[in-house]
Amino acid sequence: MTTDVTIIGAGLGGLTLARVLHLHGIPVTVHEAETSPAARSQGGMLDIHDYNGQLALKAADLMDEFRDLVLEGRQAMRILDPDGTVLLDKPDDGTGGRPEVQRGELRQMLLDSLPVGTVRWGRKVTGARTLGEGRHEVTFADGRTVVTGLLVGADGAWSRVRPLLSSATPEYSGKSLVETYLFEADTRHPATAEAVGGGTMMALTPGREIFAHRERGDTLHAYVGLAEPQEWFAAIDFTDGPAAAARIAQEFAGWAPELTALITDGDIAPVLRPLFALPHGHRWDRVPGVTLLGDAAHLSIPNGEGANLAMLDGAELGEAIAAYPDDIETALDEYEQAMFPRSAKAALFEDAEAQGTDTDSAKDPIQALIAEFTRDKPSK
Repeated sequence: MTTDVTIIGAGLGGLTLARVLHLHGIPVTVHEAETSPAARSQGGMLDIHDYNGQLALKAADLMDEFRDLVLEGRQAMRILDPDGTVLLDKPDDGTGGRPEVQRGELRQMLLDSLPVGTVRWGRKVTGARTLGEGRHEVTFADGRTVVTGLLVGADGAWSRVRPLLSSATPEYSGKSLVETYLFEADTRHPATAEAVGGGTMMALTPGREIFAHRERGDTLHAYVGLAEPQEWFAAIDFTDGPAAAARIAQEFAGWAPELTALITDGDIAPVLRPLFALPHGHRWDRVPGVTLLGDAAHLSIPNGEGANLAMLDGAELGEAIAAYPDDIETALDEYEQAMFPRSAKAALFEDAEAQGTDTDSAKDPIQALIAEFTRDKPSK
C-alpha cells in the first residue's frame, strides 16, 4: 500500500484502527490533542460486548491481553427502587457476554500494542481542508500541517474532520449527567457500597436516574442523570462543589439516603457532563480520501454501545483497507455501507430506552429496565 494513513484521535476507535493496520504491515500515524496518555482521566468502566467490541479485539489480536484486564464479578446487576428496595439482583455467574474493564487500562493496552512513535501527542487539530485527488491537509494549533492520502476522523463529538464530509453538528439531547466518585466505599460509605453491590446499580424515575459502577478496588463511580435544559444546569455553580451537590440532591428528595449519598458524599466535586447527539441515521456521500469512525460519525447519548461501536468501526475499517490496499475508495465504501446502518440501529434502539421514549418505559421505567435485563436478547 502506497497511500499514507493519518488518524486524528487516539481514543479506542482510532487506536483499534491503528493496531489492525499495524498487524497488516500498513504504516499509520495517529495525531492526538492530549499531551500524553496520562494527561486526563480516561473515564470509568466499560462493558465490552461479545457481538461488537470483542470482535474488534479479536481482529486486533488482543483478546489475551484484554482478558487480563477484566474485573471479575463486575457484570453483576442491581436495579433498585428509589426507596432502596432491591427489585433485581442479578449476580455475575461468569456466563455474561459483557465483561467489564477500566477504560483507561483498555486504552493503554491498545497504545502498548503499537510501535513507539505511532501516536504523536500534543497535536491539537484546528482545521482540515481538501486539496483534491483524495488528499487532505490537516492544520494543528502549533502551526504545523500534514498532508495525507487517507484521513480518518476518530476525534469524537466535536470532530474537526467531520466538516469535510458533513454539515451536521451535535445537538443537546435534553439530558445531562453529573459525575461523582466515592473512594474506599466499603469502609467509608458502607451503606452505599452495599446498595451498589459488586457490579452496576441502577435506580430511576422519569427524568431522574442514578447509575453507579464498582470500579477497581472499592471505588464507586456514579452518573446522576437529569432531563433538564442546559439553562437549568447553568444556574448551578459547579465551581462550588458542595453547593452544586446539594442542589442536585434536592431533585432526589425522598430517595433512600444510601442512594443520595452518591451525590452528597462524593470525594471529588461533581462534574457536569451535558449529553449531545448527532442526528439519527447520520451519513454522508463518499468523499475521496476521508472517512469517520466512532463518535465523530455517529455520536449518541451513552447507551453502552459507543465504545464498542467505535472499536468495531476501527477494526472493520482496518480490515477493509488491508483487503483493498490499492483501491482505497472501495475500502472506504465497503466500510461505510456496513457502518451506517449498524450505528443507526444501535442509536435508535438504545436511545429510545435510555430516554424512556418507548411506550413501556414511559409508563414504568423501572419495570421496563428489569424486563430489558431479564429477557433473552438476540445477537445484534
